[in-house]
Amino acid sequence: MAKKAELLEKAAELKLAVSEKNTIAEIEAAIAEAESGAPENSKPHETKDKDVIAEREAVVAKAGKRSQKALDEAAEKAEKEARKEAGDTTPQSDDAEAHVKKGPKPITRPRLERRGKKYQEAAKKIEKNKLYSLDEALRLATETSPVKFDASVEIHVRLGVDPRQADQNVRSTVALPHGTGKDVRVAVFAPESEHAAAKKAGADIIGDEEFLKQLDKEELSFDILVATPQYMPKLGKYARLLGPRGLMPNPKSGTVATDVAKAVSEAKAGKVEYRVDKQAIVHLAIGKVSFGADKLVENARAFLTSLNAQKPSSLKGIYVKSIAVATTMGPSVKVETSL
Repeated sequence: MAKKAELLEKAAELKLAVSEKNTIAEIEAAIAEAESGAPENSKPHETKDKDVIAEREAVVAKAGKRSQKALDEAAEKAEKEARKEAGDTTPQSDDAEAHVKKGPKPITRPRLERRGKKYQEAAKKIEKNKLYSLDEALRLATETSPVKFDASVEIHVRLGVDPRQADQNVRSTVALPHGTGKDVRVAVFAPESEHAAAKKAGADIIGDEEFLKQLDKEELSFDILVATPQYMPKLGKYARLLGPRGLMPNPKSGTVATDVAKAVSEAKAGKVEYRVDKQAIVHLAIGKVSFGADKLVENARAFLTSLNAQKPSSLKGIYVKSIAVATTMGPSVKVETSL
């Protein structure tokens, strides 16, 4: 019993949970485990299993849901959701505070002030909200051209049509009395029997099989292409080349014709095609500044007469909503719609 008493005193010093009910062998085993550094009431295999689990948890995959990036994103997302639920929307890091813009918002200058000096001087001659007559507008446009070269004069008409509707897709041609001022290069794709007449009418390029070889090389050295109806199927495989450039012959534009000589003459004389764009606006160059106001007015009236004749029968409401004229790089002049 003396030995047991000594063992109990030693166990008390080591603060072991043993009592007199334990046998001497049990007390000795508890003291031995305590002196070896193993936790009380623990088993060696349990400690080993916990170490293995900790090592597995510490392993991070290179990619996938267990990658370090994915774990960081998940933790950040959970933190944001927790802040959101708590009603805290203030930035939690110095980086977030750095992205917060401080100071007054920059003042944006009016669009006119961002233009060049010559443009600003020209714009002063035009009243912003005034509607001018066609004659006055074209005279002002030619006087306010800020460039040194012979600028083109353009007319822009906003229509009340819906271009998505097939019956409201306005498209036609008009022969301008004084032409456009541009040297138009006309190509003719027709049988050999038509070549002489086309050349006499002023065609720049004439051919059949040789012309197709040029298209194969994507050589497009012309502005208008005229073709006969029987030769149109041969141009089918070049639709992706000619179509986006507006060079594909079309009966509505007069470039698919049996009388090739007449089509070439009209193209050379100033016959142009116009069509409404996706924003329901028609744009057309009606001449050059060097034409003078009188010739430009005649060209503009010819175009507007042709445009009014194309009014869709299904249209309900206003057809011509607004008209404006402008030169290349020059200010716009608003025109009265009741011409």
